[in-house]
Amino acid sequence: MVPTKRHAEVIAQLAEGIASLTTSAEWRRYLGYLSRFHCYSLNNILLIAVQCPEATQVAGYRSWRKLNRYVRAGEKAIWILAPICYRRDETADDGERVVRGFKLVPVFDVSQTDGERLPTVCSRLVGDDPAGCYDRLVGVARSLDFVVEDHEFSGDLNGDCSHADRRIRVEVRNTPSQRIKTLAHELAHAFLHEGFGDRALAELEAESTAYVVCRALGIDSGDYSFGYVAAWAGGGEQAIAAVRGSCGRIQQAAAAILSRVQAGRDDRAA
Repeated sequence: MVPTKRHAEVIAQLAEGIASLTTSAEWRRYLGYLSRFHCYSLNNILLIAVQCPEATQVAGYRSWRKLNRYVRAGEKAIWILAPICYRRDETADDGERVVRGFKLVPVFDVSQTDGERLPTVCSRLVGDDPAGCYDRLVGVARSLDFVVEDHEFSGDLNGDCSHADRRIRVEVRNTPSQRIKTLAHELAHAFLHEGFGDRALAELEAESTAYVVCRALGIDSGDYSFGYVAAWAGGGEQAIAAVRGSCGRIQQAAAAILSRVQAGRDDRAA
């Protein structure tokens, strides 16, 4: 199956959905939430990944308290490096500070906390799978020599894709329609992103591809996909420009997935 005019129209609808979302009050609330967290250095990102590979959002004990969330008793801290800063000249009034070392400080992932619901612009999909779309997408994975496994993730992760293991995992506790969307997303990673270095662009392309695939399968994933793409791409015109910049790759990946879905359906009908 080659990319069609219909695929381009659906991608345009995705851009419109992002534009609408990122002018909403919920989007402003979401950005306010993000602004409370620090941007971590590459070294700290690596430290977090080694200690807690499934971490999605980390913060210190007090930062979680400010968001009315509380670290559960007995949770193991993730240790990162924080700079030790001193004033360059104790007698000066300019307040200029220099880094003279680092210390270990504890942070915790959101999955280690309980409390008030955090703002989100991604609503998990609700719905069944009467047409057997999930099994058809599993067939697409097999055609790529990937296995698909049910998994219970400890955080908010819905799925992952490992090119090294030729494996896709999907959160088993989600609804059938959310699992279809997640599997389509991970299949896009399988097609597009082996050895790919730009995580934000990879997530934008994968979720945009999932949106196109789901629409073709009769599922509207906008409640999840609009916010997911916007969150990774920065929202507003920046996100829309990024979607349009990757339009060709998104179309090609969606067409490749859907052609394999159709081939599997034809094989069963034969």
